[in-house]
Amino acid sequence: LPVSTDCLGTPIVYSPVKADLTGNIKKIRAVYDSNPAKFKTLQNILEVEKELHGSAWPKTGATLALMWLKRGLKFILVLLQSISDGERDEEHPNLIRVNAMKAYEIALKKYHGWMLQKLFTGSVYALPYKSDLLKALEKGKEVKEEESIEKIHQFLTRVTPILDAIYEMYTKMNAELSYKA
Repeated sequence: LPVSTDCLGTPIVYSPVKADLTGNIKKIRAVYDSNPAKFKTLQNILEVEKELHGSAWPKTGATLALMWLKRGLKFILVLLQSISDGERDEEHPNLIRVNAMKAYEIALKKYHGWMLQKLFTGSVYALPYKSDLLKALEKGKEVKEEESIEKIHQFLTRVTPILDAIYEMYTKMNAELSYKA
């Protein structure tokens, strides 16, 4: 089950989000590619950058890119978990606004200033229907909703512990930043 920002629709407001996630992945990958033996793990990258950048760390390099990437991934996982759990607006069960707002509250809101918060709140009206999102996750194939939800559940079971470990690493290394974008 591929998770892609393409599934969230194509409104202009999501172009920067997709570019941000892609950009962060490229920054992390570039550091890894510069010396794969030295940067075998994400923790290796953080440790080397901490030593290299001194007092500027963790506000630089792949450390900062991973911080924002993990937040974006948390948003996606909470959104999918909310859908998988059956949370919905009873009056509009095919909309995913409730799920997106929950994910935003948990994963991103506290890191966004007033302007970005308002932009996000307005953008939820441009999200796709749940049925369209599930179809996109299935790469356009018609699949029963229950089957898609089961695949989401399996995906979450595999990916959530990995993301939790990255969050724990940031806490242990005191690399988490709380400033607002």
